[in-house]
Amino acid sequence: MNPSTAQAEVLVDELIRNGVRHVVLSPGSRNAPLSFALDRAAAAGRLTLHVRVDERTAGFLALGLARGSREVVAVTCTSGTAVANLHPAVLEARHSGVPLLALTADRPVELYRTGASQTVDQHGLLGLDTLQFPIAESRPGQNGLWRSLACRAVAAARSGPVHVNVPFREPLVPDGTPWAHEPLDGRPFDMPWTRVAARATTSVHPADHLGPRTLVVIGDGRHDRITEVAARAGWPVVAEPTAHGLRHGTLLLNAGELPGRLTPDAVVVVGRATLSRGVLRLIARTPVVHALSDDPEWPDPQFAATHASTDLALGEHEVDPGWLTAWQHADKVAAEAVDGVLATEPWPTGLGVARELVRGLPSGANLFLGSSNPVRDVDLVAAPRPDVEVFANRGVAGIDGSVSTAAGIALAHGPTVALVGDLTFLHDANGLLIGPGEPRPELTIVVLNDDGGGIFTLLEQGGPEHSASFERVFGTPHGVDLGLLCAAHHVRHVSVGNPDQLRRELRPNGITVVEIRAERAGLRALHTRLREAVSTAFH
Repeated sequence: MNPSTAQAEVLVDELIRNGVRHVVLSPGSRNAPLSFALDRAAAAGRLTLHVRVDERTAGFLALGLARGSREVVAVTCTSGTAVANLHPAVLEARHSGVPLLALTADRPVELYRTGASQTVDQHGLLGLDTLQFPIAESRPGQNGLWRSLACRAVAAARSGPVHVNVPFREPLVPDGTPWAHEPLDGRPFDMPWTRVAARATTSVHPADHLGPRTLVVIGDGRHDRITEVAARAGWPVVAEPTAHGLRHGTLLLNAGELPGRLTPDAVVVVGRATLSRGVLRLIARTPVVHALSDDPEWPDPQFAATHASTDLALGEHEVDPGWLTAWQHADKVAAEAVDGVLATEPWPTGLGVARELVRGLPSGANLFLGSSNPVRDVDLVAAPRPDVEVFANRGVAGIDGSVSTAAGIALAHGPTVALVGDLTFLHDANGLLIGPGEPRPELTIVVLNDDGGGIFTLLEQGGPEHSASFERVFGTPHGVDLGLLCAAHHVRHVSVGNPDQLRRELRPNGITVVEIRAERAGLRALHTRLREAVSTAFH
């Protein structure tokens, strides 16, 4: 057995012993030792291997698998530009704490800066400290080193992405001969070489600085612990769609100045609450802001936090029943205003589709929301569904990799519905490129196709003073026939024109793309009417 093959076999075996059950592979020459080792492990039923020809797609598929399973997932590729294509997924994992292990093959270091093919300095290329494996050699004494490094990599990846770089010398394929040195065995009973206990870094802050008129704002992710604290304290919760709170809390904060009865004395901000400008305005002007985050770089883009910790200790606490009741009443009034506005709008609009889709999901479904308008539309008008788990890439909130992320969630966590815009869908059309022998997700992708970038219609760029430039540089119409695109990938495509048709397509049916054609022209006016209706109702 040549050294590269021996090292790859040991590395894959130790990853499995440390609980890695899904690996995404992009084919290449330099990572051939890993490819052979992974294929053998998959054939033996020790892990599930997913092969994708596009490294960017592979990275986001691994991200989705890790989100859905909540376990470390590895993605491996060859050297050079292949590694750089993992960077978007690694960025998202870094900023949302997803357990992702980027396992990159490399050329030997002596080939750096020599003009050798597919050779770049890969250390730090993904914006992370790089765990560097040594070059394998034909000598004894390396088994423990390789296994120890693999244990370190998985342990570190449990709290966020890790880059493991493995240089391989030729030969890169198995030669059929036995390893000439000590046995390459792991610990008995398939145990890891090093059993690493979970390390908890917890800072608990007493809640004595938070009075009865406190509002909790939850950003990305589920945070059941703080929701329970808020319920005991009588604090209203305004949450982004990946958590659960008041139905229209975000809309209330976007509808203008809050009346005095709804103005908090303190805000607890949990996670990254960046979806709504109204929420950010409230945080900026509230005198006491407590940031709760497991990340030592706690989210505070407006420099407003007066306190920061990972948890709150709620002792004896004054409760103002009227405070929560006032917010609940305002939420009910906002819901009636939303119903009134949407009842007068012809279907489909992004807001109408978001509401009907969430209503129509089967119980126990997973929902992935694309960035830009879909996640915001759900945030504004859809009622929370405690029986539906909601996912979104909110770490850096890019539109890239959304199809692949949703596919990974479906493969790891069960049938999934994704709601995305047309540009988000097209940006990751390669996510539909799945080989005939690969595991296929139960994934329904609902595409709201308004032929371009609808979100810019709602931003400053969409104002009438910018109309001369808007369509080409922001609207970006594309004219793509999504049905033909799906046909090229052998993926089922259906167009729907009313809510009943949409609901019928939300049941698992393999990979299905559900297209809903909409117009961008009235989008800005609709959102203005919605804000005005809510503001009038509760002021």
